[in-house]
Amino acid sequence: MTGYLSESILKRAKEDKKIAVTFYNPCDYELDLKKRIDDKPYGGGPGMVIRALPVIKAIEAAIKVAKKKRGGNVKIKIIFLSPSGTQFTNAYAKKVAKQYSDVLIVAGRYEGIDARIKKVFRMEDLSVGPFILTGGELPALILVDVIARQIPGVLGATDSLEETRVASPDVYTRPESFTYKGKTLRVPKILLSGHHKKIEAWRMKKIKGKV
Repeated sequence: MTGYLSESILKRAKEDKKIAVTFYNPCDYELDLKKRIDDKPYGGGPGMVIRALPVIKAIEAAIKVAKKKRGGNVKIKIIFLSPSGTQFTNAYAKKVAKQYSDVLIVAGRYEGIDARIKKVFRMEDLSVGPFILTGGELPALILVDVIARQIPGVLGATDSLEETRVASPDVYTRPESFTYKGKTLRVPKILLSGHHKKIEAWRMKKIKGKV
């Protein structure tokens, strides 16, 4: 996870203090070192379930740090990653970035986390798509990336947000044409016309699959 956060736009956003990302490992909050933080699920079934208390302590630590850092000016959103949660979207990311000072993402593994943590903290179940992954690390990175893009200054220019403009799924750059295996591949003429309204109309047709 740290590798992805140490590259390109997210790396620059951290260096410019536009965002900050901190990891809290529940293993660090299990005082009994002989104890595992996961156990067999009640009711039977395969896999292991992460115990509630180490996760609760990790969340408490994260909240404490956020409050100390921001004083009284703190508003925390806790997100619980789950395949059955609400579908994550750009609109959701924009809302979260605007309304909250801190976002706490609870990412599980194996068969998940003991659901009693939801009795302790108010949190929202969220899904990144209609599929199941081995763990919550990748979905957590997706949330960080998408939410960070909504923070002013992270992308530099506002126009860099594709969702705020007509952005074609197909893009082109120099040269205007090149030959590969005897076939000449050219940039669509409309993009070379300089006629912005026609270009935007062409892009809209590409989005709708009509070109």
